[in-house]
Amino acid sequence: MAGLKKNFQLGSLILPNNIFYAPLAGCSDLPYRKMTSFYRPGLIYCEMVMMEALVRGVKDTLTILDYEKSMHPIGAQLCGPRPESAKIAAKMIEDLGFDVLDLNCGCPVDRVTKDGSGSGMLKTPELIGEILQTMIEAVSIPVTVKIRAGWDSESINAPLITQIAEQAGAKAITIHGRTRKQGYQGLADRDVIKECKRVAKDIIVIGNGDVVDFDSAKALFDHTECDAILVARGTMGKPWIVQEIIAGYENTKAPEFFLEDVKNELLKHYKYIIEYRSEKKAILDMKRVGCYYLKDFTGVKSIRKELNAITSPEQALEIIEKI
Repeated sequence: MAGLKKNFQLGSLILPNNIFYAPLAGCSDLPYRKMTSFYRPGLIYCEMVMMEALVRGVKDTLTILDYEKSMHPIGAQLCGPRPESAKIAAKMIEDLGFDVLDLNCGCPVDRVTKDGSGSGMLKTPELIGEILQTMIEAVSIPVTVKIRAGWDSESINAPLITQIAEQAGAKAITIHGRTRKQGYQGLADRDVIKECKRVAKDIIVIGNGDVVDFDSAKALFDHTECDAILVARGTMGKPWIVQEIIAGYENTKAPEFFLEDVKNELLKHYKYIIEYRSEKKAILDMKRVGCYYLKDFTGVKSIRKELNAITSPEQALEIIEKI
């Protein structure tokens, strides 16, 4: 029966549960992961890293992979179309102590897809299998892959790639139910995820798309019968969403976050940002993060406007403190 599972097995790993937090480019940095790991999702991921940049030692690439011991189990995600780089980069990820390695075949942005990376790889399913096999041979940690439904509505090939990934030896595949052409518009197609689950034999199928609360998580599980779910944008400004989902399944009282509670969580997140970032980067991050935490509240439009105009981290703290 699809739904919440605790002590969930992924390869040789036993994870706390089967509610995972996605790698979010530009968002799931160390401060974000400190916030989310406190609520114990089954697995959290670092932001996507380009294989070539990691192999060449490009400045700041390793910073993306920063993590703390309390964040285990933690996964890293690599992106790139070259098997030779995949082999070296995969070994580097394992040596850094990550628990899981994921191959990104879903990122839709042009600067990633232009060389065949990210969702550009959906056009070359056999190459996905080749790179997965290369990575699996290079490391002992579980290797997984994240894809979209297809490049566009005329080329839905997620079920085929599910079979290819399984044959290559991947332990799990995450399917985002939108095409690359859709980007993040429209609703995710749960039927595609359901078909991937139908064709899968042993590979774990992880559903992804439009999960923002318990009801949407349950709807995804029920419709697709997937083995696990990956929550992406639903975690932004709501790092406790995993606890809402677990409470829904266990018929227990979900943690309630009123404005004062959200304010305190945001201040904690701001503290982590200030400790980790340069002042210039902290200002940018605090603008973005603050708006996410406050998005569901009425009467805070002026606060959000003030946050977007800050010129120092101290200003942001003052603005939030007066809520």
